[in-house]
Amino acid sequence: MKKRSNIIRLILMAMMIALGVVISPILRVEGMCPMAHFINVTCAVLLGPWEALICAVIIGLIRMLAMGIPPLALTGAIFGAFFSGLLYRLSKGKLLAAMLGEIFGTGIVGAVISYPVMKFIWGRDGLTWFFYVPSFIAGTLIGGSIAFAFLRKIAQNGQLERFQSQLGSEVYAGKSTLIGNGIAIASVGVIGYVVINIVCGMFRLESVIITYISRGILLAFILIALIYVGVKKFGKTDFPD
Repeated sequence: MKKRSNIIRLILMAMMIALGVVISPILRVEGMCPMAHFINVTCAVLLGPWEALICAVIIGLIRMLAMGIPPLALTGAIFGAFFSGLLYRLSKGKLLAAMLGEIFGTGIVGAVISYPVMKFIWGRDGLTWFFYVPSFIAGTLIGGSIAFAFLRKIAQNGQLERFQSQLGSEVYAGKSTLIGNGIAIASVGVIGYVVINIVCGMFRLESVIITYISRGILLAFILIALIYVGVKKFGKTDFPD
């Protein structure tokens, strides 16, 4: 049984590495690669911190060698992958903790370490210790939120627990919580807000209307999340989780 689980783990790791390399160019700009964080959190929850770290290292090296990506491919992924898996286990299976681990590991630790790497090894000028923090955190918010919503969905129908069991990973209760569902809804607004601002920044589009639209999407989903939590907690209607 253990041998079978190890084989399945290796197959999944290979699949996640291939997927990470293929989807990494989506929404990518220098200093931000949202889909890499989606892979990090997913690997961390399904496999654990060390396997997630190995996947992040291999994906980063392939991207550097095959795509000419700077060392940010490593510094912007490996710490988040490990901390995501670590906090997930320390919290006994809280998906929100996995997402926060990715934000802390990449958005703070990885961003700060990227400064000396890019300055002294890559020769990039005009940087400060916190130069990459905003873009790294923005990337983790997008990718981490997508992973959070995806994992919560498969946790609701019991698939996450089944996958972890087959992989020989730590298995935690997969029941959804009211606050977790509310966060998942609000995260859609966060993704929309960040994506709109990224796209506008890339094409140098500046408009008051675009600003209102992005903020409107963010506030709308936060409001929907609050209404959902309020109705579920105080209302009489029994909505399925």
